[in-house]
Amino acid sequence: MNIKVKNLSSGISIVTINEPKTYNSLSFKNLNDLIKVFKKLDKNTKIKVIILQGAGKGFSAGHNLKEVKSLKGKNKYQKLFNLCSRLMLQIVEGKKPVIAKVHGAAYAAGCQLVASCDLAFSTKEALFATPGVNIGLFCSTPMVAVSRKISRKPMMKMLLTGEPISSNYAKEIGLINDYFSRSKLDNEVLKVAKKIATKSNLTIKIGKQAFYKQLEMPLKKAYSYTSKMMTLNMMAMDAKEGISAFLEKRKPKWKNK
Repeated sequence: MNIKVKNLSSGISIVTINEPKTYNSLSFKNLNDLIKVFKKLDKNTKIKVIILQGAGKGFSAGHNLKEVKSLKGKNKYQKLFNLCSRLMLQIVEGKKPVIAKVHGAAYAAGCQLVASCDLAFSTKEALFATPGVNIGLFCSTPMVAVSRKISRKPMMKMLLTGEPISSNYAKEIGLINDYFSRSKLDNEVLKVAKKIATKSNLTIKIGKQAFYKQLEMPLKKAYSYTSKMMTLNMMAMDAKEGISAFLEKRKPKWKNK
């Protein structure tokens, strides 16, 4: 298995795409394995936050072009792109927050993977691109995730030119949260993950689901939906405990119920 999983005692799971020889490509095998891993972690009540990273020189170069070239027929292509979409949806629709920790390049479906994660941090040297246009294959599925994180003009420039953007610009347009020196990245990402891990699992699950659903709704419908979600959240034991703890000036004891 090219996907390595390390679970920390703090409730954080580190998932590593460990295929440096293909620049951690999103092959059929790696996509299937990642989906299995994320589904398993989603059911693990001890895990509160997931960090996703790549081994070797960089994060991920996207699809394995040698594999793509070897595919025969429309059905095989469709199967590959559907599988890739399933992984992205698994991350977005999953209960746990997922943080992308990026070094080197995150290109094409690799860039899509970064955009699909809830948070993203990178090294200063990291590069991001949707370069499909350079090989005659427009990055149509990657743009679904990336265009939901950044605005239209920067997105179209990335898609039409295929040129990579720097971590500095990626932060400026909202593709990543922040960037750090290589030596600081691990600690900074763990710091954020540990902070999230101190919150109520249930509250995070409700909030993550509500965040992505309301984004696709008209304003009036979004308020109606989130009012229902706030009410659902308020009925939980953790909301009552959290409010009591705040008023009593003490740390909350989450039941995740």
